[in-house]
Amino acid sequence: MATESQMHDDATTVEATSIATMSRANAPQHMAPAEKLEKFAGIDFKRWQQKMFFYLTTLCIQKFTSEDAPEVPKGTSDKEHFMIVEAWKHSDFLCRNNILSGLQDDLYNIYSGTKTSKELWGTLERKYKTEDAGIEKFLVARFP
Repeated sequence: MATESQMHDDATTVEATSIATMSRANAPQHMAPAEKLEKFAGIDFKRWQQKMFFYLTTLCIQKFTSEDAPEVPKGTSDKEHFMIVEAWKHSDFLCRNNILSGLQDDLYNIYSGTKTSKELWGTLERKYKTEDAGIEKFLVARFP
């Protein structure tokens, strides 16, 4: 009969393996996009963002635009901890670089220093959603 400690270790191993497997399962499935995404030049962010989000969804990596690295359960072995962290880093790397590749070179140079997909996505939203809203207000005010 298994001891309570062994059952706890088994439950921790199952949970850690589940997290790593989910990260690997969300790795890109090599689907060709329906159309080549135009590079974002700083204008009409909302439209570009919607297309980019759809593209990331086809690659099964869109969740990295809004999620932080997973919390690794206490008691996880070093090997399992490494697997979980590396699987997340790999998928986040793919997501971040797909977003960066959708930017024109001058914007790529500005935003390539971001650390995660979530940070990059949030930074772009704060900068360009505000600018899009300002342009729309100007155009509406100009044409009554």
